[in-house]
Amino acid sequence: MKFDVFCEIQRAFPWNGKDERSLFAEVLEQARAAEAAGFDIWWQVEHHGSPEFSYSSAPEVVLTAIAMSTERLRVGHAGVLAPFRINAPLRVAERGATLDLISNGRFELGLAKSGGKEWETFGVDPETARDQVRDAMHMIPRMWSEPEFSWTSADYEVPAREVTPKPMQRPHPRLWQTCGSPDSFYMAGEMGVGALGTTLLSPVAFLGQMLREHDRGLADCKQPAGKTINRQKGVFTFVHVAEDRAAAIRNGAAWSALWYVNAAPTVFKVPRRIWYDMIKAGLHPNSPRDTAATQLDPHEVDIQADDPEVVKVLKRMAVGEEISFAEAHEVLEPLDSVVIGDPAQCVEKLQAYRGIGADRMMCLMQFGAIPHEAVLRSFELAGRHLAPAFAEERSEVVA
Repeated sequence: MKFDVFCEIQRAFPWNGKDERSLFAEVLEQARAAEAAGFDIWWQVEHHGSPEFSYSSAPEVVLTAIAMSTERLRVGHAGVLAPFRINAPLRVAERGATLDLISNGRFELGLAKSGGKEWETFGVDPETARDQVRDAMHMIPRMWSEPEFSWTSADYEVPAREVTPKPMQRPHPRLWQTCGSPDSFYMAGEMGVGALGTTLLSPVAFLGQMLREHDRGLADCKQPAGKTINRQKGVFTFVHVAEDRAAAIRNGAAWSALWYVNAAPTVFKVPRRIWYDMIKAGLHPNSPRDTAATQLDPHEVDIQADDPEVVKVLKRMAVGEEISFAEAHEVLEPLDSVVIGDPAQCVEKLQAYRGIGADRMMCLMQFGAIPHEAVLRSFELAGRHLAPAFAEERSEVVA
């Protein structure tokens, strides 16, 4: 099992006087720390118009800066928002190949369907979004590997063109799809591309069921989107390694994870009632995408008697109640999907991810209000304790 980094570029509001430039400077310093700690891939997301959640609106620019600041760390886009109104496949291919050349062959490409506010911002038709992800996944490798490319379909047309530049990696960079539902995990496998899944607060066992959908898709893969098949499975989760439990609490990592989970439905426009009900059921809350307006309506956040403690705390936080760092830690510590604590605790929790067949841990290290210095220390401790504990699992997976 390899260790990657997943980055949103975020700060919990209020910012307390920090400007945007300082945030990007911290990300570059964290990328250098990740390389020094032995992390393998830096995965950057793409979001637009969501300052309360992510400043990663130009991920290719950030990944280029990271590539120029590092020597070994691979740079991954997880993922390009693939509906054509947001990113045309030809432009994705051109930017990706350029980044692969600049990074000396260190680029990884993931595609995402997106949803919510981003569909509204760019005028995406929800009925065509999934098919466009599939088409883009088939088009881009051809643009990278064929002397001339053309395409004609109902919603995208390219006359015969030489697409330049070509990537350094042959036959092309590895392909991935971000996944949040059984259908999307199966689709990734059926196309022969790697799956990038997220947990948020859902149990590790639930994610294991999703990874089996990827296996099922791989078994049904007849016409891979790329020239090679990528069987790997990456898994996103909250990770914060501290010297001891007291330091983890003091750094506010658990509070920041709760903040993240409460900020996400605003971006993806999943009504909070549905969001909390999915968490309550132990499922991934982002599976039932809904473009209905998300309002902080008191009726949507009423605490129910049968709510698990984590849902109660999320609802209390949503309506503005102050939650202490210590209470947040007490609530999240029992969850097997959240990797926050001292090195021994983190290693123990990560064993569960290895048990479900995860090939890569996409560690969200900078999130919420964790101080920059604590994030850097977490990278250092992760490199010293986490990777060595899983060293026997770190043989390269053949794509």
